[in-house]
Amino acid sequence: MHRSPYEHDEMPQPMVSVTGEPVLRLPLSRRSDSPELLDTGSVVGRELRTNLADLARLNRLPGGAGASVDAIRRLAGTRRDVTVLDVGSGAGDLPLAFAARGWRVVGLEGDPAVAAVASAITDGVDRVRIVTGDAMALPFDDASVDVAHSSLLLHHLDPARAVRALTQMARVARLGVVINDLRRGVLPLLAVGVAVAALGRCRTTRHDGLLSVRRSYTPAELDALLSASGLRRVRRSAAWMPRLVTTAVREPMS
Repeated sequence: MHRSPYEHDEMPQPMVSVTGEPVLRLPLSRRSDSPELLDTGSVVGRELRTNLADLARLNRLPGGAGASVDAIRRLAGTRRDVTVLDVGSGAGDLPLAFAARGWRVVGLEGDPAVAAVASAITDGVDRVRIVTGDAMALPFDDASVDVAHSSLLLHHLDPARAVRALTQMARVARLGVVINDLRRGVLPLLAVGVAVAALGRCRTTRHDGLLSVRRSYTPAELDALLSASGLRRVRRSAAWMPRLVTTAVREPMS
């Protein structure tokens, strides 16, 4: 039976070398499907608020909010009145960063408890609106925003759900899509491990941080997801960065 390149197992898989000898496949060569604590619904109250604050601190590191701002700015070009949809907004720190640039932002969050935290944090900022909704069924009209953006969202989704979310983002965005996520690999795992050890203030951050890298997509895997969503990559962050910041536009209709 044909096996999808996105199917994966937790145990290392045997391979055959060019000499015919069996070798061991590295664990990071396949994407993990172990659930993060944040996705189980078990993180609530103070633990949830602390985790969201930790993520906001991590977004201030190189490759985080600043890289997203730069990618959106490049995509928007000389436009001054830019509208951004931030899918999976978390605590709302990225909508605030975008609003500081003068952009109008709608932050969409699927978890009502997280959306409530973001609404409280962004309250009074007239350029930011937080809504609750499904990334795979965005409640917006076609081409209703300039840029659809997500940060640290895609690795939470299996490939089929990721394609649905990317297809929806492509549908609502006039100019294109910016995806900011982690990069699966040994060096990103080490970098994230150091970051969550230094900045993580709760068990959820420390647990989910390393697992997030193992759940993330490689550049080639992400390109395949984009292609399946009708998108084409036009720009990507440097290969040495633990974050994979990708700009994509819709493929022209044939």
